[in-house]
Amino acid sequence: MSEPLVIVGNGMAAARLVDELAKSALGRYAIAVIGDEPRLAYNRVLLSSVLAGETASHEIELRPASWWRDRGVTLKYGCVATEIDVGRRELKIAGEESLMFSKLVLATGSAPLRLNVPGAGLAGVHTFRDSRDVDLLLALAAQKKRVVVIGGGLLGLEAAYGLAKAGAPVTLIHLMDRLMERQLDLPAADLLKTLVERKGIEVLLSANTARLHGETFVEGVELVDGRRIDADAVIFAAGIRPNTALAKDAGISVNRGIVIDDHLQTGVADIFALGECAEHRGICYGLVDPAYEQARVLAQHLAGNSACYSGSVVATNLKVSGVAVFSAGDFNADDGAETIVLSDTRRGAYKKLVIANGRLTGAVLVGDTQDALWYLDLIRTRKPIVKIRGDMMFGRSLAVSSEAA
Repeated sequence: MSEPLVIVGNGMAAARLVDELAKSALGRYAIAVIGDEPRLAYNRVLLSSVLAGETASHEIELRPASWWRDRGVTLKYGCVATEIDVGRRELKIAGEESLMFSKLVLATGSAPLRLNVPGAGLAGVHTFRDSRDVDLLLALAAQKKRVVVIGGGLLGLEAAYGLAKAGAPVTLIHLMDRLMERQLDLPAADLLKTLVERKGIEVLLSANTARLHGETFVEGVELVDGRRIDADAVIFAAGIRPNTALAKDAGISVNRGIVIDDHLQTGVADIFALGECAEHRGICYGLVDPAYEQARVLAQHLAGNSACYSGSVVATNLKVSGVAVFSAGDFNADDGAETIVLSDTRRGAYKKLVIANGRLTGAVLVGDTQDALWYLDLIRTRKPIVKIRGDMMFGRSLAVSSEAA
């Protein structure tokens, strides 16, 4: 008889885990997936494309309903898990009967942060995180509302681009001195700012939000330096917080995220976590690729095979505000490392490679990212690059040809 395996969360991590389990443990588990969004799992990375009108909402679904059905998965979306009874191995769901489990996987994702500033609770203040937010922002753009987006990371840039492309006047404000400071060095961030501004988005850096103005509905944003930006709507996109309440209430160890070991197991036997809600060796990744790596390892572990997760090389490979951006590894060039830089501002291209001990250790690309995955593979495999060092800046084709010669 199949063991009951319950997955809480119906996002990208959960979908990949089911996919991996179908390959390695088909028939071993009776899988049920519980999701609070009222739709099939979708590619969250493409939400800005939906907002920009470049992609239809149904086109970003990861798998059709038939795919889940063919793999014997019970899907319950639009449902909220309210409690884990560890002793009884039971998951309680709001308004429904409880589910018994042999194994439980928490893939509860994360929630957007709202800045703790006066006026944050006014009507017209929103977040950008899921498909329900997209529907609301599309309505704002259709009315040509003046929108201020707070946050110059991935989420903020995506929200700003989508809104601007949909027709709204947009100002993006960011606390730091450069956009995407966790993923880009200063020259790359400067180029990204230039390219974003060419799309009609006003960008204000080193801009610290003091308060939001308005009686009942938001009317503007005041910065600490006294500047005020008029707004009909404000979007908070200044970070995320792992969804850990379900685990914490059940007595499962939580720091910033749900604490897991190298088998993705929490401190409670047969309860696992992965994706944005999980914290491994003190790190909450909050990115798609680490979640997929975790799903692969967890599926192998649940299938009874030997598999361990030792962490991920952090990489970002996306179109941000319509601009191709990639970064991976240690791109800040610590002591002893050397850098190779190619910059062509007019063409909108920037490339920086960091080399240490004869190996590629980091890379930043803006504009031209066609060789991004090749660079990422060199970083992850730690392959010696002595023979291709002189050509690798100009792409894989030339470097491989010169190596062969």
